[in-house]
Amino acid sequence: MRKTACLVWFLGSFLLSVLSAAAQGNDGNANVEMAGVLRSNGKIYIVVAVLATILAGLFVYVIRLDRKIGRLEKEAK
Repeated sequence: MRKTACLVWFLGSFLLSVLSAAAQGNDGNANVEMAGVLRSNGKIYIVVAVLATILAGLFVYVIRLDRKIGRLEKEAK
C-alpha cells in the first residue's frame, strides 16, 4: 500500500508540474527561435526522444532501487 501511495503522489506532482507549465500560456514565448529551427528541421523529435529515454531510464532506476530497498528491509526484519 505504501508503494502505491508513493507512486500516486509522484504521478500527481508530475501532472501538477506539467499543468503548471502549460498554464503559463503563450505570452510572447511562442516565437522562440531555437524551437522554431528545431521544428522546421524535424530535429525536435530527436530532442523529445532523448528526453523520453532519459526519463524512462530514471523511472526504471528508481523502481529497481525501490524493489531492492524493499527486499533489504524485509530481510532485516
